[in-house]
Amino acid sequence: MKIAFVGKGGSGKTTLAALLARHLAAAPDRPPLLAIDADINQHLAAALDADVALPALGDHLTEIKEYLRGDNPRISSAAAMVKTTPPGRGSRLLTIAGTNPVYEATVRTVGGVRLAVTGPFAERDLGVACYHSKVGAVELLLNHLVDGPGEYALVDMTAGADSFASGLFTRFDATFLVCEPTLRSVGVYRQYLGYAADHGVRVHVVGNKVCDETDVEFLRAHVGADLLTWIGRSDWVRAAERGRTLPLDALEPANRAALDRIRAAADAAEKDWPRYARQAAEFHRRNAAAWADARTGENLADQIDPDFVLGAQQRKERSVVNAMR
Repeated sequence: MKIAFVGKGGSGKTTLAALLARHLAAAPDRPPLLAIDADINQHLAAALDADVALPALGDHLTEIKEYLRGDNPRISSAAAMVKTTPPGRGSRLLTIAGTNPVYEATVRTVGGVRLAVTGPFAERDLGVACYHSKVGAVELLLNHLVDGPGEYALVDMTAGADSFASGLFTRFDATFLVCEPTLRSVGVYRQYLGYAADHGVRVHVVGNKVCDETDVEFLRAHVGADLLTWIGRSDWVRAAERGRTLPLDALEPANRAALDRIRAAADAAEKDWPRYARQAAEFHRRNAAAWADARTGENLADQIDPDFVLGAQQRKERSVVNAMR
């Protein structure tokens, strides 16, 4: 499942993304997991207990494009690929746990979690580049990622409604909006919900920084049935935010139960590969018309393979192979 954590800046979405990643990595069934930091403020590695420089997806964008392009005849070159370019017959596809040159160049294990990062704003970017040019690498990866039940791609998204500056917000099976019991945080929830509704994006609210029952009542009054669960006051989280990582067994039982509910909601999400393909094509056409055709000098709508459906296509191929054995 592809999972996104979104929410108001400062709501704790990075903390919760890291906490769920740790929870999954430590689960008895050891599910395949890939975490991605797509926030303009790159803090997921630190939240996973590593304050070190990691290779940035944005610095390997040309190699990523060249690998994913494969021998897809609809794509003339890596330079003609943009963030929304969808896969087609001949494209190379990714899996959560597989090995490939993209992961070898960009994925590292941090705190027991396999992690990729978009990379922070560099001096050369200031005043001339948009952060979404970096996030485009994440969109390309997710467009080419075949994930199955019990597998997780977990993405810490940029804060607030900024997620809607690209089609990336449609690339997830489950979106978890982290919401504090405040009017400002609820305002971001309403704004996000308004944008997401037209695209079939199901939003689950996870309350955070909940101190008592009045906070829960506040959230229920403002988000209703979208409130999935909440994280209460946590000595474990406070220690982690101060740079001291405790064993996961020390996490409060109620908060661990909340993580179980988040995983269960992700597992229960509908996996709709045909819709995934339609939305990829829709946003690719939008970007082609808005800027990408002019930049590349090509009609990029021709990159869309109308008969290719990610996921469904691969299941069909596996069924044929199994029948031949």
